[in-house]
Amino acid sequence: MTLKDEIERCLGSEVTSNPKLLAECQKICEIYNITPTDLQFKWEAATWDSRSFAPAREAVRFTSESLVRVRDQIKKELEGGGSAKKKAQSRGLASGVASVNRNKMPLSLNRNIKATQRVPEPQVKMEPDMFTISDISIDSKGPNIAGPSRVTFKGPKNDVESRKKRSYRYMFENPGERGQVLDSQIEEIAELVQQHYGIEELGDPVDSTVEDVFVVGRITHELSETPKLTEATLTLETSRRLSNPDNHYRKRIAIKFDPGLKIKGGAQGAGALGLFPGAIVAFKGQNGGADWFLVNEILALPPLLSSPSMKPSPDDDSFSMYVASGPFTPETDLKYAAWNSFVQTVKQAKPAVLVLIGPFVDVSHPFIQEGDVDESPLEMFQRIFLEPLRDILNSSPGSIAVLIPSVRDMITSHAVYPQSEFQRLISKSDSRIRLLPNPCTFSVNDITFGATSVDVLFHLRKEEVVKRGQEVESVVPVFPEDTGTDPFGNACRHLLQQRSFYPVFPVPYDLRGEVNLDVTHSAGLKLDGEVEDVAPDVLILPSRYRQFCKIVHTTMAVNPSTLAKGVYSTIDVSSSAPGKTLKERLKVEVVKLEE
Repeated sequence: MTLKDEIERCLGSEVTSNPKLLAECQKICEIYNITPTDLQFKWEAATWDSRSFAPAREAVRFTSESLVRVRDQIKKELEGGGSAKKKAQSRGLASGVASVNRNKMPLSLNRNIKATQRVPEPQVKMEPDMFTISDISIDSKGPNIAGPSRVTFKGPKNDVESRKKRSYRYMFENPGERGQVLDSQIEEIAELVQQHYGIEELGDPVDSTVEDVFVVGRITHELSETPKLTEATLTLETSRRLSNPDNHYRKRIAIKFDPGLKIKGGAQGAGALGLFPGAIVAFKGQNGGADWFLVNEILALPPLLSSPSMKPSPDDDSFSMYVASGPFTPETDLKYAAWNSFVQTVKQAKPAVLVLIGPFVDVSHPFIQEGDVDESPLEMFQRIFLEPLRDILNSSPGSIAVLIPSVRDMITSHAVYPQSEFQRLISKSDSRIRLLPNPCTFSVNDITFGATSVDVLFHLRKEEVVKRGQEVESVVPVFPEDTGTDPFGNACRHLLQQRSFYPVFPVPYDLRGEVNLDVTHSAGLKLDGEVEDVAPDVLILPSRYRQFCKIVHTTMAVNPSTLAKGVYSTIDVSSSAPGKTLKERLKVEVVKLEE
């Protein structure tokens, strides 16, 4: 839906039929970064006195005069952030939003939050299963000292339509649309497999065949049989388009493996390939008329391409990055001691880029679940994170910070995966703080990064069945460190081959509380989001597993662990020079906080 369509839906065709009025509405939405729905509610608030005497809503028309009042009111709100009245409204908003922020919030926490309110709750615009909050002003301890950025940063598109697409309404998945998305994922990989291996035609694993055929489908798992995937419970499902039309519907078929199984095109030295629910696979084999498909060869999926060689920059394009992931405090307290120590470390190091990955205010923290707090989630976020973060940026002019949310964050209403960026939690005037979705791809000085807060490595490894076989036409590693025998390196390889930040489907049964996966918006999980079919240079994958840095194909995979464990990561990129490879420029370390 275009911006014009949204304006017509919210404000009526009378507005969109007036070119001048439509242009003014579009300009306000773009300049002040608000949606047409926000504009509608701000207009209603601005015309409340006249509308309150009208017998019907239609009695008050949307005109250029009323739009001027709306624009003036928005300006006052942005310019008056330092007044005592505005601060009181901000405190009230933080408290008021908390009572509707997340369904998981305990009643005891709601009670504590409401007790801290000092002003009446501001009007919060509600829609079914969604809500939007206004901007809040965050006071810093000192002036905003923003110098020229030391790096060139490129993130996801930030226009109105792109942001709206990322903050989609969830819990409204249509089964038909869901099935189409699952089918399209299989068909995209099938096309890649055919091109990579020179396969003319794909077969249907359900059909009886005398000769071997190539098939592409998704590994499926019937939860009713066993809580964990095993070789005995492996089944394969292909798409409707790749199925025999006479079958009329997709059908799952059991998988068995030939004793002389071969693995073609895998990483040299691996001698095996992992299978997990949701993995899209390519097999060669036959169905001899039984209720199972006999696999005699597994075809490894082609990896994403490496980033093209960059021309040396005439300017100094070196930079440093610090990466820290939540939780930021242990389950035993809410003191955030590790975070406070990290702040002092960053202030001294002054990296050009600081990447912080949620959860920040963790809904699963025992103290928060029990309601043993006296602040709203937004107030905690402001005091614990935003104020120190602005101190960091003020002490290092030219640095930027990147915030990536978690589905466990209490400071966001979008607790679904893929997840939109934090919505209007900090002043729009502070361009030093970049809000990115989860997962996301971005670039700094043309070095591409991919990051997610979901522990996909743990989910994948928990469900993985490793099948050994004879290597055929194995891929020689680009770098000798990529041996193909490291289990965590191979888990990262799955993401690169499946081209997804979260290729597991469905979410493991006993971990379903960690990820609320929206299949119909799986486009937001694509790993090659920066450039199609090109892998990120650096992949940031926080996990409960022990921290690591590994080269996988041509990508540097980093698990920075969590700051609650006192662990973070540093990434130093030296300046480009003729003949200097990216690996030679990258220095990645996992660091332990000093006691």
